[in-house]
Amino acid sequence: MRSRIVKIGNSKGIRIPKPFLDQTGIGEDVELEVESNRIIVRPVLDSREGWEDSFKAMAETGDDKPLIDDENLDHSWDEEEWQW
Repeated sequence: MRSRIVKIGNSKGIRIPKPFLDQTGIGEDVELEVESNRIIVRPVLDSREGWEDSFKAMAETGDDKPLIDDENLDHSWDEEEWQW
C-alpha cells in the first residue's frame, strides 16, 4: 500500500491505516529505528510483559524464596539512631 508523507508542524509524518495498526498491535506510542535505509516502527511493549507468567513458574519450582533472610537484618543503627 502506498501512503503520502504529510507536513505536521515542523515535522513530517505518514497516515497508517487502522487495519495495519490492529494487525501489529501498535497503539499510541511506538519505537522507531533506522536499519539499512528503512524506518522500522514497532509497538512499545509493556516493560513488565510476561512477568506474571514468570512469577508463577518461579513459584511452581520454589525459585521465589527471598535472597536475604529478613530475620538477620537487625543493626544497632535501628535501635540507637532511628527515631519515631
